[in-house]
Amino acid sequence: MYYLGVMRRPLLAVLALLATALLAGCGASASGEPASATQPPSRFLGTELSPARAAPPIALHDARGNPVTLAAQRGRYVLVTFIYTHCPDVCPLITQNLNAALRNLGAQQRGRVRVLAVSVDPKGDTAAAVRAYERRMHLVPQFRYLIGTRSELRRVWKAWHVLAVSTKPDLVDHVAYTALVDTTGKERVLYDSSVKARQVLHDLRVLLG
Repeated sequence: MYYLGVMRRPLLAVLALLATALLAGCGASASGEPASATQPPSRFLGTELSPARAAPPIALHDARGNPVTLAAQRGRYVLVTFIYTHCPDVCPLITQNLNAALRNLGAQQRGRVRVLAVSVDPKGDTAAAVRAYERRMHLVPQFRYLIGTRSELRRVWKAWHVLAVSTKPDLVDHVAYTALVDTTGKERVLYDSSVKARQVLHDLRVLLG
């Protein structure tokens, strides 16, 4: 199945999940893992990382050749996720939900937020394929789809504990999660592959104040 479920738990356990969860492919269902009743309440609807950790670097480019780095986003809240354009089900849902969260923020707050969607398919995610995907999904300008060479993308995958394996033409098995990075460059909240717009919107508004 194509899913990463994360409970509120110590950071090392979360990282262990991200490092070891190789998913069996697109086309299966995605569901969230319920939070334990023994855990203290969180002000976030996603899984809060406590303590927050420094987000790994990202240095890629968009479908128009513009360089994009995570470091350049300091002062903004950034949602980092991992998708590909030919995904038949889960990636479009992640894209729709993150894009909907941006749209519902309103113009002023939206300017303080970015989505950095990192490709997990260096072969299929050509510049033309990504531009077509952006049009098809009606992505707002604050949603940046990042591509690169296989070696460039692998560096990012490794730093973010993402496994991506091409199993057949146009199908990639990969870890699917989204991280919310704060204005200082620290990961604050994680979402699994069933991330919803209302969760992200709520948590962004908590941080935006």
